Amino acid sequence: MRAKLIKKEFALSAHPTNYLFLAFCLFVLIPNYPYEVAFFFSGLGTFFVCLTARENGDLYYTCALPVKKGDVALARVLFCMIFQCALLLLTGIAVLVKEVCFPPEMQINLAGSCANLALLGHGGVLLGTFNLIFFPLYFRNPVKVGRPFVLASAVQFVAIAALCALRFTAPVYSDLLVAPDPANMAAKAAVFSAGIVVYAACSAAACVLSQRRFEATDL
Repeated sequence: MRAKLIKKEFALSAHPTNYLFLAFCLFVLIPNYPYEVAFFFSGLGTFFVCLTARENGDLYYTCALPVKKGDVALARVLFCMIFQCALLLLTGIAVLVKEVCFPPEMQINLAGSCANLALLGHGGVLLGTFNLIFFPLYFRNPVKVGRPFVLASAVQFVAIAALCALRFTAPVYSDLLVAPDPANMAAKAAVFSAGIVVYAACSAAACVLSQRRFEATDL
């Protein structure tokens, strides 16, 4: 039943920007750009999904089906996570293409993180943080979509600014992580692994909290 609900999300709730923003993995090809901004747009796509669903009365329709209320919330979160994981995967491919096709002098990013394995770890933290803040707040009151998005996005941008600042204020960070692969791969792999763990933990917590909040919500 959960698989059918996720299929329903793709059929009725997906917004065109969800697919468009996947192309923003190509931000890593832009010289001297804060690449973490690409992960903000994933949250923006989630906002459009929830906003459109509200205007179409999607949750009222779905809850009228013979399904568990908690599964409705879970399907929405998992649906958005599929696009997040796709963005991480495509960003990894774009990073690899840049490392293979671009000359070494174009690999350095003077505006922040380089396009490397550590960047994907940063993306995991940013996406997981968004999930943990946005979805539990959203499913507490699905009519109010804007406030959860503003709060989650504000935290994301503070984190992005902090990561960019590390490029100039933390010599250890610059020496180990602001370099093209395969330099310092042990440190980058540690950051990547930590980022994926944070993403998984935050997203799992978001799923549980969203189910509980939505089950207690009176539509």
